[in-house]
Amino acid sequence: MSGTDVWVGPWRPHKPRGPIAALYRSPGPKYALPGLIGVNDHDPCKKKAPVYSFGTRHGLLSSDCSPGPRYLVPSNVTRVGRDGTPAFSLYSRPKDPELFQAPGPGRYSPEHSGKSVYYSAPAYSLSGRSREFHNDQTPGPAAYMLPSVLGPKTVSTTTAPNYSLCGRSKIGSFHEDLQKTPGPGTYKVVNPCIYKHKPPQYSITGRNSMSGDRTEKPGPGAHYPEQVTFTRLRAPSFSFGVRHSQYIAPLIVNVAE
Repeated sequence: MSGTDVWVGPWRPHKPRGPIAALYRSPGPKYALPGLIGVNDHDPCKKKAPVYSFGTRHGLLSSDCSPGPRYLVPSNVTRVGRDGTPAFSLYSRPKDPELFQAPGPGRYSPEHSGKSVYYSAPAYSLSGRSREFHNDQTPGPAAYMLPSVLGPKTVSTTTAPNYSLCGRSKIGSFHEDLQKTPGPGTYKVVNPCIYKHKPPQYSITGRNSMSGDRTEKPGPGAHYPEQVTFTRLRAPSFSFGVRHSQYIAPLIVNVAE
């Protein structure tokens, strides 16, 4: 058997006897069941637990400049103070201190000390003018001036009284415009109740009309007490009657038909 002819067994490709699932084109597992977590798209067939939401940030919190709970309180600090339990820690072994390397006698050269050790004659040298001389602004003797001894502004001596003539002031003179002077009505008097104790205040209201009969009642002048005879004796009074005639026919109002 050569390398190109590979034995695949007794199976050979043939036509299917009936339709199989591979012949149909379906979308596959595209449609998933609704989830059981969250609020949106929850499975209506399952029981949903209560949902809580965080409210919006209050407007006053924007102006708060506190750092918030950023400081971690150590575990050994309680509400009554620091815990007194002894605590131990392990550190690494400290390094050995380096030895101080003191210089020996051969490190010094006293022969190079020069004038700092041996006596020497004074030596002078002439050098050029320093460049900083042009920038030196030291004031000379003419820059200072003693204070004056005359006039009102003396320092070390006493001065006589001084008088000066000035112009006429417009305030209080004959040509002052008194129309611009504020009158008494310009100033507002402060109510004493503002800076003192306020006394009790009373107000008189209008007369309230009584409910009831509003007909006009007679006053005291409508009565005549001198004509009252029910409470005292009255003298007999006589009047002349009207003369009646026996020939006058009576007045007939209703006439029977």
